[in-house]
Amino acid sequence: LFADDLAARLAGAGVIGRDVRVFEETTSTNDVAEKLARDGAAEGVVIFAESQSRGRGRLGRQWLSPPRQGLWFSILLRPLLRPQETTQLTVMAATALRRAISHETSLEVKIKWPNDILIGGKKVAGILTEMSAELDRVRHVILGIGVDVNQQAGDFPPELRRSATSLRMECGVAVSRAALAAAALRELDADYERLRAGKFGAVADEWENFCATLGGNVTVQIGDERFHGRAEALDETGALLLRTEHGRLKTIHGGDVLPEKRP
Repeated sequence: LFADDLAARLAGAGVIGRDVRVFEETTSTNDVAEKLARDGAAEGVVIFAESQSRGRGRLGRQWLSPPRQGLWFSILLRPLLRPQETTQLTVMAATALRRAISHETSLEVKIKWPNDILIGGKKVAGILTEMSAELDRVRHVILGIGVDVNQQAGDFPPELRRSATSLRMECGVAVSRAALAAAALRELDADYERLRAGKFGAVADEWENFCATLGGNVTVQIGDERFHGRAEALDETGALLLRTEHGRLKTIHGGDVLPEKRP
């Protein structure tokens, strides 16, 4: 990946992609973006790394980032949202990323709430949203995105081979990381503009159309608590609405969602 090449592909970007930086290696692109945020950088800056030594996913999990095999990048945003509304950004990112992958590969791509991108039921990409906020105001949000692009099956550790995949494994051919990166940033920029214009409903509608979670019975694990029910919809903040076994509607802002196989 080359910053000049990506900048040329993204000529005319609104917010996301007007400043693109590429590092050979870093601990985590979210770490770099966080430092830039504290130093006062404008929103829309995008940090790519060819490899990460401490890439991370949700709930402190490790994200494997082998050199030049995937897309590992973070975006600094300064949205006019309340802290409880920042799930909208995860929904936005998932919708835009799904669209970009589908356009570039012609594969059928689905979303698993809150932050996973799936092909054939296997995870191909994930989103990590981190924020700095006061009581009622978001200072900044870092959207961290990882896409497994050109790995082969043997590049994944044995424990992940049944649940993870790459675009190359699904397409049967190598995929241009630069083309996919540019496509993803264009879609993210367009959806962020929709969000800033107060049109989250349109983003949420698209998300629901491609969500593998909705309509099914799921188990939600939040810390030591477990909830069972039917995933019904998103609310206006981007949270998941779960119809519990007892008929109550519960709002889920985070946690692990697992499909249930019931007779």
